[in-house]
Amino acid sequence: MSSLLTDKRILLGISGGIAAYKTADWTRNLRREGAEVRVMMSRAAERFITPLTMAALSGHKVHSDIFAADDAERIPHISLGRECDLVLLAPATANTIARLAHGLADGLLTAVVLAAKAKVLICPAMNSTMYQHPATRANLERLVQFGYTVIPPECGEMACGDQGPGRLVEWETVRQEIITALTPQDLQGKKVLVTAGPTWEALDPVRLLTSRASGKMGYALATAAKRRGAEVTLVSGPGNIANPTGVEVIPVISAGQMHEAVLSRAERMDVIIKAAAVSDYRPAHYDPHKIKKDASDAALPLAANPDILRELGERKKGARCFPLLVGFAAESYNHLEEGQRKLRAKNLDLIAINDISADDAGFAVDNNRVTLVDRNGAVEELPLLSKEEVAHRILNAILRLN
Repeated sequence: MSSLLTDKRILLGISGGIAAYKTADWTRNLRREGAEVRVMMSRAAERFITPLTMAALSGHKVHSDIFAADDAERIPHISLGRECDLVLLAPATANTIARLAHGLADGLLTAVVLAAKAKVLICPAMNSTMYQHPATRANLERLVQFGYTVIPPECGEMACGDQGPGRLVEWETVRQEIITALTPQDLQGKKVLVTAGPTWEALDPVRLLTSRASGKMGYALATAAKRRGAEVTLVSGPGNIANPTGVEVIPVISAGQMHEAVLSRAERMDVIIKAAAVSDYRPAHYDPHKIKKDASDAALPLAANPDILRELGERKKGARCFPLLVGFAAESYNHLEEGQRKLRAKNLDLIAINDISADDAGFAVDNNRVTLVDRNGAVEELPLLSKEEVAHRILNAILRLN
């Protein structure tokens, strides 16, 4: 299955710190997602993890000598940095950071970075006192001024027993930074509103009506839009997904609350993506006390909730300028026909149709298989993809409509 890292060329530079062993797993993770990984190591790094290990995990020869005779014709300190999409330095020790900050090229790692045309991510890892020393802080600030991305270390227990900042950042954080660095900023200056998750419609203090939606698709869309440079607002129903970094999150519970949150912000947006599974109905009456199961009346009268997307589509009809509208259709049969009907009925620009009867896609899983239909009649059937990748495909379709 395709990943956002598929066919990306990553040059991993390892310097001599105890955290070097973690890069073995990072290499496996990158290759698992389809990336090509080449490794360069300082001589000090070879004392912590062997070139043999990294060669076996990366599938390529490891580079460590700037004067290596067996590769001299390629001029490695020039070619390595020009033949990759991104340079990742991890762990970056205080010594390596200092050399980079002062433009030294006395080793392969620093020479490659100086000659590289690709983006550079730096992951510091060292003793807390070393990390907090004014010299190290000044060197890191200088690297940022050079245009490099510095991913701050985490706090925790060091190998030496000290507690504090300096632990090498965890892989998932690095992965997100790598994807962001490799993502075009084609939504720069755009304001995007995304809705996500279910809504809860209370029957009494204990019971409610809701759906199986987890919010994963909406959160993936918000994260992807932010990575591509957009200013993102996420209106989210209840869930347990961590808030995306840099995204304004508006938590709501009911369809009524989501209706108010979306409609009050709609006209300030460039794009509205309604990925939430909003409850179509709510209990007609709310009981402030728990309803006993031996109650004589077992009927449940319902009242219709506002159709947020339809209302947005109605507003769009009479507006000179209105956000591009994207909806979702979760269907169990006649998927394409039903999705096209909703596209027309709700005056949408784009709709994503997914089959809720599939076991490997849809609600509460990490993958989705959707069909995209736009206002011009174009139909794009996507294969089974991660929701992360689906989100980017949807954003691509949005950009084609702008």
